[in-house]
Amino acid sequence: MSEPKTNRYTSAGPGTARFVAQHLVMKPYMWSALTVHIHGRRNLDSVKAPFIAVANHSSHVDAPLIFGGLPRRLSKNLSAGAASDYFFQSWYKALPTTLFFNSFPVERQGSRGRRGMAGVLLNESVPLLIFPEGTRSRTGAMARFTAGAFALSISRNAPILPIALVGAYAAMPYGATVPVTGRPPVHLVFGRPLRAAPGEIAHQFAERVSRYVVEMHDATARAYGMPTQADFHRAVALRTAAAERVSQDRQEPLEQPVAELIKPQMVEVERHAEAG
Repeated sequence: MSEPKTNRYTSAGPGTARFVAQHLVMKPYMWSALTVHIHGRRNLDSVKAPFIAVANHSSHVDAPLIFGGLPRRLSKNLSAGAASDYFFQSWYKALPTTLFFNSFPVERQGSRGRRGMAGVLLNESVPLLIFPEGTRSRTGAMARFTAGAFALSISRNAPILPIALVGAYAAMPYGATVPVTGRPPVHLVFGRPLRAAPGEIAHQFAERVSRYVVEMHDATARAYGMPTQADFHRAVALRTAAAERVSQDRQEPLEQPVAELIKPQMVEVERHAEAG
């Protein structure tokens, strides 16, 4: 099988188009719709391509914030992984995600068809943005990080750049098509670059980075009076318990007629038992 073509990820023509789209359209819009705070810029001083940026994912504003918040030297050729079953099934979805995010297709169901693209891009010194939860959170609560990005980090000797996004879910929750009004605050937190420790395998590395992202998220959230990950998970648990109670309440009226129906049979059984 021939190597996938990677010219568009680094060539000057597409790069100029991305610059215009990102810095003259996307970033001005996002920065006017949201109140953006950036933390940890000093952690970026030692970062150079290729690297793998990973972040929690709860909103459609996540990728624009990361592209807009990174310095140009790091975002210039940054390529975001995008679900092939959604963004690459039609040209009118593929075009904007390619234009704004230099995106490459990833298979959410673990198909091997395009699994090698991320590795090829890293070999070409193209940095990647991957959301290791695999999909956007519907609730703001983080899911476990999958191991794929961290296996790539180990195999390609590329550092992980951990990023925490705080307030993005409230700014544009699941189902919303535009950010909420009022320029809600969002915080973009860059952590220190990480590599796997000697003997550390991909899923262990993923768990360590996930804990670090939660720590960055929650420290920032507490500092600014915003929900922590524990708050999001508690809200999910409460909603689940409430839904289960409603379901039980709806079932209880149906159980009573059944008991009434079998009562005569039970009386007859008991009568025979006493006669015997």
